[in-house]
Amino acid sequence: MLRFRAFRIVQWLMERLPRPLAYALAIVIARFAYLFARGARRALEENLRAAVPQVSGRELRLITWNNFRNHSKAYADLMRLPRARVEELQPLLHVEGMEHLEAARAHGRGVLVVSAHMGSWEVAAAIWSATIAPVSLFAEELEPRELLDWYRRTRARLGISVLPLNRAGLKQVIKALEAQEMVVTAIDRDILGTGLVTDFFGRPARIPEGPAAIALHKGTPLLPVCVYRLPDDSYQAVGYPPIVAEPTGNRNEDLRRVTRQLVAHLEEIIRAHPDQWHMPHRIWEHANYPAEATAKVTS
Repeated sequence: MLRFRAFRIVQWLMERLPRPLAYALAIVIARFAYLFARGARRALEENLRAAVPQVSGRELRLITWNNFRNHSKAYADLMRLPRARVEELQPLLHVEGMEHLEAARAHGRGVLVVSAHMGSWEVAAAIWSATIAPVSLFAEELEPRELLDWYRRTRARLGISVLPLNRAGLKQVIKALEAQEMVVTAIDRDILGTGLVTDFFGRPARIPEGPAAIALHKGTPLLPVCVYRLPDDSYQAVGYPPIVAEPTGNRNEDLRRVTRQLVAHLEEIIRAHPDQWHMPHRIWEHANYPAEATAKVTS
C-alpha cells in the first residue's frame, strides 16, 4: 500500500506538470534510482554487456545511465496518460514500416506484435487503438493489486485492453486475434520460467514460446516492432516484415525456428538502441538450465 501511495503522489504531479517539467522530474528520480537501486543497475549492466560487448566500461556506464533516464521518462509518459488525448499524442509518433502492418492485417487472422521492453509502448498502443484497430497488451500482472487496477483503468480509457500473462489471459489473446485485433507482447524476459531455451546474444536464455505456438496453430502473422525515444522526446515506431509461420510437422523444431527468427529481430533492435532496452532483471541464469536443455540451443 505504501508503494502505491508513493506512486500516486508522483503520478499526481506528473499528469499536472507541463511535459518538459514532467521529464525534468523524471530525470531527478532516475538519478536517485541509478545511485540507490544497485541490484537493478547491476542486472541492467550485465544485460547490456551481453548486448554490446564491444563497448568500454566507461561507455557501458554512460549507456546504463541514459537507460535509467529513458526508462524514467517512459514512466512519466505512463503517469501522464490519465489526462492524455490521442489527438495530442499522435503528432509525437513517427512510424516506419506501416506497409508491414498492413501486410500482416491482410491475412485476416489478427496481428501479434512482438517486441522487447523498450520505449513508451502505451503511447503507440493508444494511437494505434484509436486509428487502426483495437489493441491489447499481453503482459505480466503488477503488484500491489491497486497498482494493477490503476494500469488497467488508465489503459482502458485510451482503448487498450490488458490481458494477464497466464492461461486465462492466453484464451483472451486468442479471442482478440480471432476478432482481428492487435495484441502486443514482449518476449525478452520469460516471466513464467516455462519458455524454451534458445540463443540470445550468444548465451542460452529462456524465451517465451507462446507467440510462435500461436502463429503455428492459428496462422496469425507475427509482426516484429520496436518503439524508441528520439532526442527531441518524440517516438519512433519501426515495423519489420511479418513472420508467417509454416508448420513442417515437427512441432518442437518449428517452435525453435520461429522463436529464433523473433529473437534475431530483438537482438537487432537492442544492439541499435541499448540505452532504451529497459531490462533491469537478470535474464541469463545458467544454473537453472538442465544440461539437456542447453545442449539443444539453436543458433
